[in-house]
Amino acid sequence: MRTGVERLLLAIGATMFLAACGQKDQPAATASSAPPAAAPVEAPAPAPESPDNAMTQYASERLGIYTPVRLSADLSHLSAGQREMIGLLIAASDIMDDLFWQQAYGDRDELLDAIDHADTREFARINYGPWDRLDGDRSFVSGVGEKPKGANFYPPDMTRAEFEAADLEGKSSLYSILRRDADGALRVLRYSEAYADELGRAAELLRQASQLAEDEDFAGYLRMRAAALLSDDYQPSDLAWMDMKSNPIDVVIGPIETYEDKLFGAKAAFESYVLIKDLEWSARLARYTDFLPALQEGLPVAAEYKAEVPGTDSDLNAYDVVYYAGDCNAGSKTIAINLPNDEQVQAQKGTRRLQLKNAMRAKFDEILVPISEVLIAEDQRKYITFDAFFANTMFHEVAHGLGIRNTLDGSGTVREALQDTASAIEEGKADILGLYMITRLHEQGELGDTTLEEYYVTFMASIFRSVRFGASSAHGRANMVRFNFFQDAGAFRRDPASGLYSIDMDAMQKAMTELSRKLLTLQGDGDYAGVQQLLAELGMVRPGLAADLQRLADAEIPVDVVFEQGAEVLGL
Repeated sequence: MRTGVERLLLAIGATMFLAACGQKDQPAATASSAPPAAAPVEAPAPAPESPDNAMTQYASERLGIYTPVRLSADLSHLSAGQREMIGLLIAASDIMDDLFWQQAYGDRDELLDAIDHADTREFARINYGPWDRLDGDRSFVSGVGEKPKGANFYPPDMTRAEFEAADLEGKSSLYSILRRDADGALRVLRYSEAYADELGRAAELLRQASQLAEDEDFAGYLRMRAAALLSDDYQPSDLAWMDMKSNPIDVVIGPIETYEDKLFGAKAAFESYVLIKDLEWSARLARYTDFLPALQEGLPVAAEYKAEVPGTDSDLNAYDVVYYAGDCNAGSKTIAINLPNDEQVQAQKGTRRLQLKNAMRAKFDEILVPISEVLIAEDQRKYITFDAFFANTMFHEVAHGLGIRNTLDGSGTVREALQDTASAIEEGKADILGLYMITRLHEQGELGDTTLEEYYVTFMASIFRSVRFGASSAHGRANMVRFNFFQDAGAFRRDPASGLYSIDMDAMQKAMTELSRKLLTLQGDGDYAGVQQLLAELGMVRPGLAADLQRLADAEIPVDVVFEQGAEVLGL
């Protein structure tokens, strides 16, 4: 049996080959798996057969890459009504979870009921389907083929050419799916139509929660978000969410990120977070948004690529997250949020950056510190700190608001121009510009009594953490590019005798500047071919890194966390 890293290399190699060749067509569906032609939700793979020994062994081994974390928070300061409201928000979140299953795979219960092996069934729950999200979407259920690049947003036999030739209103909308009619022709279904029953129930729960909200702005937002679920018009509620400043409880809910659509990067996936605000930490962070305009002006790129002005209503806050559902809970777990994604809202009001402190602490303690003990030079391990990890993650989210949102030629947004590669490049940009921001703020004395080495060494250790997410993750691909770029630039050294890494501060700063310029230029030019070339050349795990990742696996260091969560955990 291949090692986990060997499997990762094979999966990444296949992904990069397809990207370089432009082969984006999805595998054809088998006749036995095809549902009725007009069904709103299609299962993208054959019904699973009885699992064989190799696959059950694989699932059992891979289940161990996740370490359980109990997701709790202090709710003692909340009123009885607020605690009841959290229960309603969790119930609405569960509906988002069900909807993401439909988008990512199809019929969840049919899949899970067909799996007899307990570890395989649990691994399918974590991955929201029969494909390993942290191993290049490798199938681990017998009888299930390759994951369609368009997940379940499109018919599994639809090609890119067929989609592009179809003259269908709303086909590229964030909030629509494509299906075939009785004659086999493509048709568009808005989310509010395809998922009408589920969204109706979720909207009612949000309206009930609004009646218990003690913050009027939050109550209004919940009502507007309920209306958005039924209309597919999310911009008014996004604008309202930007205006909320004082609510102690928050929820991010609806179709939001487009990572799951690897065919076009065009379809938003359902997810939800239920959050409790950390007032003390939030107060510490609030002032950093004031620096955004000056940091934008100082970006290391030609003037035309930084002419856009960041929104001035952006804010930074810290939260304890008490519930994850849907896209954000699939595979690797999100530890910070930068929303809304709507470019018009960003231009008008900026974004809100939410740092999920308790989830971040869990990953630092359970994963990052153990990684540093295996791979970071002993004399630099003292620079691995939670505050630096928190800051690097926070400024990553802030950096999403820097740079350029619309291509220089005026043809549209960067997201539209870069299609399926947009997420990987945007995540890479945010990582490297986050480090740029820290460097500039540290030079100005704005980061307190800390050393720049703390941020840089912790940043380096975090690359090892995130690259383990694999090629099917936008964050994983972004970290592969950055690791290889840094390696080629001499930003770090690896001692061949010990296998330990140490960073070169001067070379790393230079590499940071060069990579920032490259990514911003690719985005501003809307250079899809250039991004494909970059990912093909640098978006892979080279043999030396593969061997070191295997050392982490041999040390049984988790790749990510899985949450024990819910109303019972919270004592509701």
